[in-house]
Amino acid sequence: MKKIKIIIERSKDFYWAYGDNVDKINGGGATIEDVKKSVFECIEIVKGFDDKNIPSALKGEYEIEWKLDVGSFLKYYKGIFSQTGIAKITGINEKLLNHYASGIKKPRPAQAKKIEAALHKLGNELLAVKL
Repeated sequence: MKKIKIIIERSKDFYWAYGDNVDKINGGGATIEDVKKSVFECIEIVKGFDDKNIPSALKGEYEIEWKLDVGSFLKYYKGIFSQTGIAKITGINEKLLNHYASGIKKPRPAQAKKIEAALHKLGNELLAVKL
């Protein structure tokens, strides 16, 4: 199955998305849900093109991988993950995380990977829980 990587980024009051490995896919909106809907609508439009103009990744089965920048992730999941909790699992100062979430600062790639690794570790731990 082909994997389509979609990057979601944000400005002060708007999110936008674009295909990282597939041309002609983009979207935008006020929320991440709006962006995802916009991307799916764009994909349907592109799939309606004549065959030679449809990217090969959209022919047959594919899976979409959403990639968010750190600030977008922190803002989107603010009601689920507190900055205190993320600071605890990552070891990154809470004030610095707040700066990332507000867009005042952008994390270095190493910091972004540290946050991603901590979230994946937490996800794996949660997948192992049986209730």
